[in-house]
Amino acid sequence: MFSFDNQVALVTGAGQGIGYEICVQLAECGAAVVLNDLDDTLAQQAAERIRERGGRVIAIAGDASDVSFIRVLVSEAVARFGKLDILVANAGITTFGSFFEYQPESLNQLLRLNLQGSFFLTQEAALQMREQGTGGRVLLMSSVTGHQAHAFLAAYGMTKAALEMLAKALVIELSPFGITVNCVAPGATQTERTLDDPEYVPTWSRITPMGKPASVQDIASAVLFLVSPQAGHITGQSLVVDGGWTSVSPSPY
Repeated sequence: MFSFDNQVALVTGAGQGIGYEICVQLAECGAAVVLNDLDDTLAQQAAERIRERGGRVIAIAGDASDVSFIRVLVSEAVARFGKLDILVANAGITTFGSFFEYQPESLNQLLRLNLQGSFFLTQEAALQMREQGTGGRVLLMSSVTGHQAHAFLAAYGMTKAALEMLAKALVIELSPFGITVNCVAPGATQTERTLDDPEYVPTWSRITPMGKPASVQDIASAVLFLVSPQAGHITGQSLVVDGGWTSVSPSPY
């Protein structure tokens, strides 16, 4: 459906789950991919699986919340492939907790990766895209919890809503350089993290209008559209991919 021939993409948090599937689909559509994950073993294994399928990919392990590493990550992507056209800032963490009991260290951890990491990674990638002078695509990973209240996720939802505001705000500064910036907001999605919960699929299948949680392929396909040439006039937007859950919003509890 999409062609990313001669495009270079950087995807963080991509050792497994949604991030990995985004890398798979980008590589299958012709992009050269820089796959980042905090876990070096996960990153290398993920990259090897993509290479076995014929994709062009390198793995660079490191902390996507660390500004010094972010600079190295972008510069290494350019050194290896000559440029950077697409950024998918997928790395993030989720912490659950009652508002009345939530601790500063948990909030600081969330803010460091979900906001600081995404902000400065976007800045570094956009600086490179501006220098290239050929435009670019930035995709920030939000969540339905940035749209709809969810028990025990006040802090996490706050960070995701902030990313959507960042995408809107950056339209002003990035559009003159042909760089679009958008968000995808996944709802309940089956990933490696949910496999240990036997109630996850039955619960979300029951309360999701489409009758099932999303797959990683569902989310990755939405991402590919927004970073594709076909979405060149879409910027500052957030696309919710949740099987209709936010339209009715029943609690899973």
